[in-house]
Amino acid sequence: MTALTYRYVALTDTGLRRSTNQDSGYASDRLLAIADGMGGAAAGDLASSEAMHIIRQLDRDIDGSALDAVARAVELANIRLGELIREDPAVEGMGTTLEVMLWDGEKLAVAHLGDSRAYRLRGGTLTQISTDHTFVQSLVEEGKISRAEARVHPHRSLLLRALLGRDEGEADLSWIQPMAGDRYLLCSDGLTDMVEDDVIRRALSAETIDMAATELVRLALEAGGVDNVTVVIAEFVEAGTDPDEHLSSSDGQPQLVGAAASQSRPRTGSGSSSTDTATAFDPEELRYAPQPPARRRWLRWTAGLLAVAAVLAAAGTYAYQWSQDQYYVAAKDGRVAIYRGVQIDIPGVTLSHVDELTDIELSSLSDFQRREIEDGVEASSKDDAKQTVAELDVIAPTPTPTPTRKTTRTPKPSTSSRTPTAANVVWTR
Repeated sequence: MTALTYRYVALTDTGLRRSTNQDSGYASDRLLAIADGMGGAAAGDLASSEAMHIIRQLDRDIDGSALDAVARAVELANIRLGELIREDPAVEGMGTTLEVMLWDGEKLAVAHLGDSRAYRLRGGTLTQISTDHTFVQSLVEEGKISRAEARVHPHRSLLLRALLGRDEGEADLSWIQPMAGDRYLLCSDGLTDMVEDDVIRRALSAETIDMAATELVRLALEAGGVDNVTVVIAEFVEAGTDPDEHLSSSDGQPQLVGAAASQSRPRTGSGSSSTDTATAFDPEELRYAPQPPARRRWLRWTAGLLAVAAVLAAAGTYAYQWSQDQYYVAAKDGRVAIYRGVQIDIPGVTLSHVDELTDIELSSLSDFQRREIEDGVEASSKDDAKQTVAELDVIAPTPTPTPTRKTTRTPKPSTSSRTPTAANVVWTR
């Protein structure tokens, strides 16, 4: 077997909607890793940063199995998050996804937790080699929705597994055997929520991996950049291949990007960035659910209870103001409507109202689109909501035939002329 090595690059961007980067990325000639922090005001940046600092310790000569070493590192990262939460209860609720690949010189030891993804590009074919730990992925596996439906599902960001400093942080572990020419992409959902897989394939096929990384981040930003976006790419080549001097990794130095490369935030319970304050309500706080909900109604009610808790913790005022800057598309009296506010049912509290009632009847939509509208489709702005409405496939109603009158005459018993009477007239449609 031909000995292999790989070139690498790591790149991140805060995105267009967030003020802090909660992603962390790492790339070296032994280790590739992505961590996407969650928890919003509850220190998602701290979670990904601290987890990455533990995972980075794998970047050394390993005694024994690389897969065992990866499993132990994930366990230690989980323990570390638990310690931080006990030291500062204000960060309770923070967590992070993980995607880790450790090269032992022959194959890759892989750990996966959450909805950050790993892809392989081989011979022009892109394959997702990780399985999302999300609610919508569980629906796909049960055959309840398609992959296309999962991309637009209103709860597509809801995680079923993540690293939280508790017992639930069990990662999927596996081995991967690379081949010369393979390219591996590790990325946060800031890319995959914005960019289709076929577009990712074309971008990942760029002349160099540096060009591919730049193009992938650009595509995510052009598509809206609603979240942080981080990519780590490795390209396998035969050992002894001359280094590409045009690549950022040609100097052989590890690349650390995102939250883990920044100054650690204070753990005082009140430390934060300029806008992600501890009193702000952030939808990132609703990303994790430890068990898949049995029914959508139960899911919405659970999300509502979590939202109430967040509102109470934030003294109510700020959360309400935030809610009135949100929009979604849903049904109203049999028609499609644009709502302002958040789609949460709280007895005695009104957090949304109809902002615009369209002329589109629900009955004119396909069964799938009608179900989506009845469940509610989130929008990042009113313009985004209008775009959602504009993209609906409206089925034109079948025209009703216009009644016509046709006069016929009954056969005459004789050739004699006779004036027609009312009994001789037949109406037809």
